[in-house]
Amino acid sequence: MNNVERFQERRFGMFVHWGAYAVAARNEWMRNREKLTDAEYQRYVDHFDPDLYDPAAWVALAAEAGMRYAVITAKHHDGYCLWPSELTDYRASRDLIGPFLHALRDRGMGAGLYYSLIDWHHPQFPIDGLHPLRDEPPPGSRDIAAYRSYLHAQVRDLLTRYGPIDQLFLDFSYVGHVHEGQVVWGGKGAADWDSPALLETIRSLQPELLVNDRMDLPGDFVTPEQYQPSAPMTVDGKPVPWEACQTMNGSWGYDRENRDFKSVGLLVRMLIDTVAKDGNLLLNVGPNARGEIDPASADILRGIGRWMRLHERSIYGCGPSSFTAPPDCRFTQRGDRLYLHLFAWPFDAVHLPGLAGRLRYAQFLHDGSEVAHEIADPDRPAYATSSAGQERGTVTLLLPTRPPEVEVPVIEIFLAPAQPSSAG
Repeated sequence: MNNVERFQERRFGMFVHWGAYAVAARNEWMRNREKLTDAEYQRYVDHFDPDLYDPAAWVALAAEAGMRYAVITAKHHDGYCLWPSELTDYRASRDLIGPFLHALRDRGMGAGLYYSLIDWHHPQFPIDGLHPLRDEPPPGSRDIAAYRSYLHAQVRDLLTRYGPIDQLFLDFSYVGHVHEGQVVWGGKGAADWDSPALLETIRSLQPELLVNDRMDLPGDFVTPEQYQPSAPMTVDGKPVPWEACQTMNGSWGYDRENRDFKSVGLLVRMLIDTVAKDGNLLLNVGPNARGEIDPASADILRGIGRWMRLHERSIYGCGPSSFTAPPDCRFTQRGDRLYLHLFAWPFDAVHLPGLAGRLRYAQFLHDGSEVAHEIADPDRPAYATSSAGQERGTVTLLLPTRPPEVEVPVIEIFLAPAQPSSAG
């Protein structure tokens, strides 16, 4: 199994946005939105002391949710580093990254790092329309070349310090980017980061590492954020690996007042929809300033885990199917196993076109109980207690009146090999 196949096999991961902004508890973009100076932001840096941080507990919770990899922010846009970088004093008092990566590896989970290309603290990072100081830039010029050297050196440090990394999530390029309805002035991209050279460094240090698509260069996978693609993603008409980045409540970093959490059922459907379109789901948590994942997020993850414990066969290693799912349903498939996910519970039956002659057996995945099926004569008229026949080639699954007590019921279908068509 190569690195891309391993990435797609895992399907479900945890994104962790964490840093000094957790002290403010107003999400990770609060410095941008409130236009804080370094001096004003410093109080959050000074009081970031995650004394309850237990990386093994975070990883255990991710595993309980059914996640098989995780990506953590080594540095976000505020420039504050969570590892002992020797290139800056703007860093946590101890290494917060290494223990998390070790905890992932101890459980056999994939280990990924997020690193911000943007840095609102570095004195040589040129001010632009996203910078907190955009309205009143300080006097004096700034040298992007000096910042670029720092950026490249920090990436090199991360990739030589912690052993093999599965995924590097670099964030982000914004030439011509529209933010809050306006094109961002001074937006930065490949020329500013020297993305070709940075990518060459990454490949030379860790050839198996997967890199995302946010350096203003093509990457190993694409990263739709906060939306669900309507179909498998393509680049120049060709399918590409992709990873949907989603929050639980609209905030990436810890936001104490934001209680707009998605339901367990919605997130399970989001995961299924992603896999049905050949993608991965990277679901975010924003731990608080003391280093704990808040109870609401933890409860949601455990709820997803209860569903995953019974239905993981329909997620791991699965992808899209060539069969067309009925309305309000999604198919995923792995080999000769086809999984029908019922987003809405139909009355009495669900009809599956094209599966006559292919369905050997069907069962509910949550308990392994048989689901009966029939292939009705297409010419059968509806009469009294008998429904009309469906189009030729359709299999009808006969369902109980009450749905199983799971967030999304799944029917596992065992497929027979397709029969070769006979020449006339």
